[in-house]
Amino acid sequence: MKTVDLVYFNYGGGHRAAALALEQVIAQQRRPWAVRRVDLVELLDPNEQFRKLTGLAPEDLYNQRLARGWTWGMTPELKLLQGLIRASHELICQRLSQHWLRSEPDLVVSLVPNFNRALCLSLQASLPGVPYLTVMTDIADLPPHFWIEPELAQQQIVCGSERALAQARAAGVADERLSLTTGMILRPDFHQGEVMTRERRADGLRQLGLDPSRPVGVVMFGGEGSSQIGRIAKALDDQQLILMCGRNERLAQRLSQLKRQAPHAVVGYTADVVRYLQLGSWFCGKPGPGSLSEAIHLGLPVITFRHSGTMPQERYNTEWVREHGYGHVIRSVGQLPAAVQALLADLPALQMRVRAHQNRAVFEVVDIMADVMLRSAAQAAPGLAQQGRALRLS
Repeated sequence: MKTVDLVYFNYGGGHRAAALALEQVIAQQRRPWAVRRVDLVELLDPNEQFRKLTGLAPEDLYNQRLARGWTWGMTPELKLLQGLIRASHELICQRLSQHWLRSEPDLVVSLVPNFNRALCLSLQASLPGVPYLTVMTDIADLPPHFWIEPELAQQQIVCGSERALAQARAAGVADERLSLTTGMILRPDFHQGEVMTRERRADGLRQLGLDPSRPVGVVMFGGEGSSQIGRIAKALDDQQLILMCGRNERLAQRLSQLKRQAPHAVVGYTADVVRYLQLGSWFCGKPGPGSLSEAIHLGLPVITFRHSGTMPQERYNTEWVREHGYGHVIRSVGQLPAAVQALLADLPALQMRVRAHQNRAVFEVVDIMADVMLRSAAQAAPGLAQQGRALRLS
């Protein structure tokens, strides 16, 4: 049985969600692999020194900023983080090497940015020949040294968009190191959920106090919620909305007390995001790769934001929305009422365009993982080498 390490962290939630999705599909397909989720923060800081100094885990600090909408200043902070990673490179590699030697994986899959150089080099130094695969959980790269490390011949890269693939090629990465999927990794329930009939949707909306004959917007800013949802609710008090507050209980309580012209359904943290998106007609939220991909996969045109506070790794996502005609991009909540009216005026055509996008990435990535291990084994048995190439860049 092969052992696969899925490396993630909890900054924003999307990296862990991708690891869980891959683990679920691997189990459903009965792949003969032992899957281990590896939390990179726990691995590098096993004694929680950062928490002891600050009272918070580093990812908790990041997620609290997201919940409060404090995303201004992320660009210089990212540069600072990357500088600290470079300065700590030898120590990071030492700790990672100790882990690889203890655990002896047959494949390492990175679902995190910024650390791929250290992850890849430490693996090759400790266990030469063990394949290393980076699966981008952003729609595009943010060079340099974010996702793609062009000079590392051992890094194999899964791109979730044509843009990311073009970036890798432009950086000098050979096609033999690249794979292309049809989008971002989504949980299996986004692909295998029960079909939402018109009758079931109407019943679900009535249970939330909403009118099935009118459009319904779903407002979501990730699992941590955001204070921005409150401003959106006030700006769109004449629109039916499902307000997804995530773990932000204070926000959910405050929104439940608001008076508005049209009904708003306030939802706290739930694992059943699929159902609430299926009840919606359109989506509004931050330009995160996960939220946008989930909404579009379930047929919802989107309204999202781009301004000086947009996180640098999410800025291209707004261009992606515009380029593909998936919805509207605006600068501020003040522009939201007009954007909603424009979207609703063209809603059937937008929904048709969005539904044409087919995303099978989670299944494609599992196939790519199998191909990578097959080709690694083929170095000892060359006759196997030709079986896997058809999976790549097709």
